[in-house]
Amino acid sequence: MAVETLRDVIRHAKDSYGNQAAYRYKVKKEVEEKTFCDLDRDSMSVSRMIEALGMKGKHIAVLGATTYSWIASFFGIVNSASVAVPIDAQLAAADICELLNRADVEMLIFDEIRADVAAMAKQACPQIQHIISLQAEEETDGILSWSSLVGQHQGEYETEIQPEQLCTILFTSGTTGKSKGVMLSHRNLTDNAVCLDMKIPAGTVTMTLLPINHVYCLTMDIIKGIYIGVTSCINDSIMHVQKNLKLFKPDMVLLVPLVIESIYAKLKAAGGIMPKKMVAKAAFGGNLKTICSGGAYLDPEYIDRFEEYGITILQGYGMTECSPVISTNLAWESKKGSVGKLMPNCEAKIVDEEIWVRGSSVMMGYYKMPEETAETLEDGWLKTGDLGYVDEDRFVYITGRKKNLIILANGENVSPEEIENQFSRFELVKEILVREKDTLIEAEIFPDYEYAKKKHIKDIQAKLQEMIDEYNKDVPVYKRIHSLIVRETEFDKTTAKKIKRF
Repeated sequence: MAVETLRDVIRHAKDSYGNQAAYRYKVKKEVEEKTFCDLDRDSMSVSRMIEALGMKGKHIAVLGATTYSWIASFFGIVNSASVAVPIDAQLAAADICELLNRADVEMLIFDEIRADVAAMAKQACPQIQHIISLQAEEETDGILSWSSLVGQHQGEYETEIQPEQLCTILFTSGTTGKSKGVMLSHRNLTDNAVCLDMKIPAGTVTMTLLPINHVYCLTMDIIKGIYIGVTSCINDSIMHVQKNLKLFKPDMVLLVPLVIESIYAKLKAAGGIMPKKMVAKAAFGGNLKTICSGGAYLDPEYIDRFEEYGITILQGYGMTECSPVISTNLAWESKKGSVGKLMPNCEAKIVDEEIWVRGSSVMMGYYKMPEETAETLEDGWLKTGDLGYVDEDRFVYITGRKKNLIILANGENVSPEEIENQFSRFELVKEILVREKDTLIEAEIFPDYEYAKKKHIKDIQAKLQEMIDEYNKDVPVYKRIHSLIVRETEFDKTTAKKIKRF
């Protein structure tokens, strides 16, 4: 069977894996399990509910943390030929209502953790016709009950879905400027999830740690996970990660670099006389062998560092506009320093040092933003905004971001990421931002105060300046850092854990 839509993905999983565990999650102190058959049945009930409410084909938002009901809702929406709009649950209520209006949302499915949004949306979003709570047991004050509606609409559901039709609108969590609604089709997401065989056996246990509205989590953890038959364990809170790793014992997790770096610091601190592989087993539940890294660039040094703990890091590269994976390293096919080999459905070319990509996962465009779409897409090519190159074996190397490029008065170009990556290797440097100040280079650093205390570093500013002086000796004059700011607090970040530059 050709797998071209998300309905095909669910059907394939039900036929191939049936009553195997698709999801495990905690309800109070008990672990509950849902099979691939359950997911097929429950997502069809959501589709039937949507049609009964007159919402088929409309834009429907899903707001909340990662839960089984969120996942069943997402597939129920898109497989009824409607458009899912996943919303970042960490945003302020007013910002969420603005996105709901911008995306022309007519129905909202929400988690009670954001009851404030449901209340505000009644006034702020006049086009919303139905608001459904994932937890409420019965209708109250015009807010419908998800479980009650799903229970009332059990049964088979099929409708015609074209691979090229709009499937979801995902808002970017950009580090600069206004977030854009990226329009992805069924083919965009499906091809990204199914085109590469990563040789992950069915039944492999994973644990979802990234926000589910983030396309990296949605495509790789959820859609690909279903297609290949993995058992996904849902982490219920960022506060319970350590406890849940020990409970669910995953073989594999997807993480962003910032989290990988902080985990490494904890592993190192927990060291001592215990062998490194034993430390990792104790920290991760005993089975973790693979971490997939994406969402930002990871210093390749961490790949070697984790290898010492018996864990393989597979670094990839992507962006929301490409559904998201553009390239990835594999256990049997990788190159150090690269962000992996281009996906089978993707080709690339370099234009003025910028990476452009083309293929079946490139977005349809930005929702109601024709000018921004025209700036980003040219004859089917997506301008990634990333600087770099592709070698003869189709491996991709990133050197910086085009829009972050510092162009000095003498015409020299400096990639801030290149300098940031060098300083991130120092344990005293927790976070760093490099920018231009009065035509020269300035570094702003948030130090690891705990590390400084442990190592009895009393004058942190002097120690950092010493590192900068050492760096300045070996680089051309235009790349030298001329001023230093030491922060007392972390940088503001997007919900995808990227530092906001402006």
